[in-house]
Amino acid sequence: MSDNFIYYLSVILKGLPDTLSLGILGILSAGLLAICFSCLLSLNSSILTKVIRTYIIIFTGSPLLVQLFLIYYGPSQFGDTLSTMPNFYAFISSPWFCAYLALTLNSAAYTTQIFYGALKSVPKGQWQACEALGMNKLQSLKIVMPYALKRSLSTYSNEVVFVVKGTALVSMIPVMDIMGYSNELNGDYYDFSIFIVAGLIYLLINGILSTIMRIIEKKALTFEN
Repeated sequence: MSDNFIYYLSVILKGLPDTLSLGILGILSAGLLAICFSCLLSLNSSILTKVIRTYIIIFTGSPLLVQLFLIYYGPSQFGDTLSTMPNFYAFISSPWFCAYLALTLNSAAYTTQIFYGALKSVPKGQWQACEALGMNKLQSLKIVMPYALKRSLSTYSNEVVFVVKGTALVSMIPVMDIMGYSNELNGDYYDFSIFIVAGLIYLLINGILSTIMRIIEKKALTFEN
């Protein structure tokens, strides 16, 4: 049993780089997009607000797996046109990039709701103080947004974990991540303990991420203590 565990672990860990790269880059990209979208929503531009809200509805209302399939198989529908740009077509149709794009867009939709909600909960006195200093809305956002981001960390930490857990779906398109190698092993050995090993690895990753987020949150909110 222990020999099998060590063997399964050694094989499954080959997928760790893809899982970590997709998770970390997806989290960072989604966070940056969410900050931009939250600021744009706060500017109250009717056209931009409708576009962003439509995007949020689409990506929060449909399953991540469906989004992965659409983004991965979508470019092939325009293969004749894109074949004139072979390098570009190879890049946008690569499984890793499609998984990264789907995770980023999906997480950015949820994260925008978190950040924008935190922005709306900022006391009006802070906005009024910025206005009293002669700042416009965009200048006020530069002052208020960091405060809102700090207050949203406790909720945002859950989204960080969800992104990493969401990477488990990318093996469906296919990407050889932790689950990709787990499925390959299961196809050879039909041993349920393979997925126990995979689950333990995800548990360890998410435990480390949760600890890091708690430390960041504690340091970011020291100004309130």
